[in-house]
Amino acid sequence: MIAADLLAGWHILLSEALLLVALVIAINGLDDLAVDLVWLGLRRRRPQVLPTPPAGPPPAFAIFIPAWDEAAVIGHMLRRLLGALDWPDYTVFVGIYPNDPRGLAVVSAVGDPRVRLVVNGRAGPTTKADCLNSLWTAMQAEELRLGRRFAAIVLHDAEDVVHGQELALFARHLPRADGSGHAMVQLPVLPLIDETSPLIAGHYIDEFAQSHGKDLLVRQWLGAAMPSAGVGVAFDRAMLGRIATAQGGRPFDDGSLTEDYELGVRIHALGGRGIFVRHHVGGQLVATAEHFPATLDAAVRQKARWLVGISLAGWDRIGWRGGWANRWMLWRDRKGPVMALVSLAAYALALLIAVDALLRRVWPPAVALPPLAGAGLHALLWWNFSLLCWRLLVRALFTCREHGPVEGVLAMPRAMAGNLINALAAIRALSRYIGGLRTGRAVAWDKTVHRFPGTP
Repeated sequence: MIAADLLAGWHILLSEALLLVALVIAINGLDDLAVDLVWLGLRRRRPQVLPTPPAGPPPAFAIFIPAWDEAAVIGHMLRRLLGALDWPDYTVFVGIYPNDPRGLAVVSAVGDPRVRLVVNGRAGPTTKADCLNSLWTAMQAEELRLGRRFAAIVLHDAEDVVHGQELALFARHLPRADGSGHAMVQLPVLPLIDETSPLIAGHYIDEFAQSHGKDLLVRQWLGAAMPSAGVGVAFDRAMLGRIATAQGGRPFDDGSLTEDYELGVRIHALGGRGIFVRHHVGGQLVATAEHFPATLDAAVRQKARWLVGISLAGWDRIGWRGGWANRWMLWRDRKGPVMALVSLAAYALALLIAVDALLRRVWPPAVALPPLAGAGLHALLWWNFSLLCWRLLVRALFTCREHGPVEGVLAMPRAMAGNLINALAAIRALSRYIGGLRTGRAVAWDKTVHRFPGTP
């Protein structure tokens, strides 16, 4: 009798848990479907028009590359960048730390007059924002020496493969004398295919194909804030100067793990316009390519840093400013940890449902139990299954468009790997965030080991 009561209680709890998880998944599915429908409805009505080149002398660009412990890649990256960029006027500022002698040696060995080695005043690691602020200070000193200002600041990381036409594309979209143009210009990011890590490194391919092929365009069309990806992005010098003045001369927030994301939101709050530009030259997308983490630990650490900065600390630091479109996009940015844990719960429920079905076959008292799903829940589960099929199809199509049919097919089984990585990252992010609130410890540069194409 006791066993039968326990079984009945277990059955009720399992049914209620299934209903709760199914409802959350349905709401999230509708949220994602709404973005898809906006993209389908507006993509032909909002074509991107490439502005004419600006009149007068070409604008000067300051390229910021923060580099903590990047000796393995920074030299290769700089040499390729200097050889690839098709633009007459730019200066590269590379931020190195005094306790990184290998990095200092590698950057010094590049020996190009367009490169400025900037040694941070503090030992590393600090934060990426702190390093960027040291580059801002060095750039201002350079402007005083030259007697002129740079037109824009471009951000890149030490592992980036930079497209040769990016500065020319930035120049077409930056502010002009007639008031047209944009305070921030973001180009796509293309994760490089890593044949040694088809699941872990590969899942970044699928996520960026959708985010930088659809989601950011929807944000732009709806007038929401355009978040910066931190690489392949140009900021109007005047706008960045306004932000620096309001923040004690430091445009990048030292206390943030995702200073690039927050900068895009701040620019929008100040009335600056951001744009996400997808443009092809010679059949090739003008984008920043790079290798993403290929191991589980590195991927979890990187995504946990993003989740802490955007989803958790971002809630505290930015709040819910803006109109309905901006608030919707902030919700989408911040739902990541919850949905990652819900996905993990869904996998666990699937296993428990299989156990429940087995009990019905082998244990007579279980046969008399009612079905787990009534008519309403059964319909909800079929709706979620339909949304899942749609989601996988969209994922595959965007990956196929960017990387070809083979990667498009792989995108569907990689979805499960991505869900597991995101769930582990959510657990780590929540642990770090709660630990930081409890101890009040300062954030540090929790970086991952980077690779550059053609290097070990």
